[in-house]
Amino acid sequence: MNPAGKKFVLKDYIPPVGMRIVKTVTAVFLCFVVEILRGDVTVAFYSHIAAIWCMRDSARETRVNAVQRTIGTVVGALAGLATILLFPNLSIETRPQQIVHGVVISLMVGVVLYITVVIRKREAAYFSNVVYLSIVINHISDANPYLFVWNRFLDTMIGIVIGVAVNSFRLPRRRNRKVLFVSGLDDTLLNEKSALSGYSRVELNRLIDEGAQFTISTVHTPAVLMEMLDRVDLRLPAIVMDGAALYDVAENRYVRSYVISGARAQTLCSLMGECGVNWFSNVIIDDTLVIYCQEEGNPVYEQVIREDRRSLYRNYVRRELPRGEDVVCFHVVDRTERVEELYREMERRELLGQLKTVRYESRNHAGYSHMKIFNHNATKENMICYLKEMLDVERVVTFGSIEGKYTYVIAPEESNRVVKLVKREFEPLKWSRR
Repeated sequence: MNPAGKKFVLKDYIPPVGMRIVKTVTAVFLCFVVEILRGDVTVAFYSHIAAIWCMRDSARETRVNAVQRTIGTVVGALAGLATILLFPNLSIETRPQQIVHGVVISLMVGVVLYITVVIRKREAAYFSNVVYLSIVINHISDANPYLFVWNRFLDTMIGIVIGVAVNSFRLPRRRNRKVLFVSGLDDTLLNEKSALSGYSRVELNRLIDEGAQFTISTVHTPAVLMEMLDRVDLRLPAIVMDGAALYDVAENRYVRSYVISGARAQTLCSLMGECGVNWFSNVIIDDTLVIYCQEEGNPVYEQVIREDRRSLYRNYVRRELPRGEDVVCFHVVDRTERVEELYREMERRELLGQLKTVRYESRNHAGYSHMKIFNHNATKENMICYLKEMLDVERVVTFGSIEGKYTYVIAPEESNRVVKLVKREFEPLKWSRR
């Protein structure tokens, strides 16, 4: 048991062996097989390097790296061949010859770099010089250096082909592109550390790249979503602010939103002022979320502002909500008793039936609570229905942590299960009955 009383589970601390490792091992072994078949004319080392370099998390990254490596190999090999042709008697037997050799090679390195700039392939500069130097440093004085140039080029291309082929290999599967997958974030897709595991990130990006219709539904703002999933290639609009808005991450715009009208927003601001609570007013202006906040507030309120305003995705404004401005969400942060008092007052004035409220205690600050206020139509279910019609899908599969509310209920300690289930539902083997 650790100090927090949590049982020690080895799998929580040691990550599983991923497919990238398995595929890399397979690619390296196949390079050895090719070396054996080709005999003494090959050096598998160069094939291994190329294969490992091409082995990436996604097919797209693999293709990009394969192209870079290929261009680099061609430029480097041609530069090495040119050096051999221009300086056929370049030797390093004496000190003066070594100096001349060093000057020539160094100048040619600059030439290789310049070539990559001219052909607008600067990302291939490193590989070009690796290939070039491997040719001219140790093999320029060989009995047949031209043969080495050819074999060096061929070895690398064999590694690239093997790497791309192994990383692209898939068992024959069906693709269910008429299914919409909607996952919660906290305690669902994210683990107990509020992070996305490496396995989930890699597999999720691959599935999306293959055409899986996947998106997120969260109580958070787009700012929190983008920070938590900054390396996930979300292509569908995400349901944010507990169903108050639908945000297109790729286009940085709000596709749909349910707002509290300007008149009702002013009524709520007056009521919150009477109850003495601190609140934020979240307003969408030209696809930008502007957060109006008070001139000063309680310590927790001020801490939220200090911590969150550093984000590139949040725009805090220290002023009152302008009259007539529609509000997508009010966020109250104050002592629990004040929040409860506000809730009772809203109930007394019969406002609760016209709005949607979410209350929860602060995880990090004892005695404080949060309450969020939305348009009564701001629900995840409404946004899912809108997405279903927009995408013309036949079925929706949801993931969450509340029993009876989702297609699959995910426990906090099994966040990888979301992606595993998406994989099973989206791409079953062709001969399976699913």
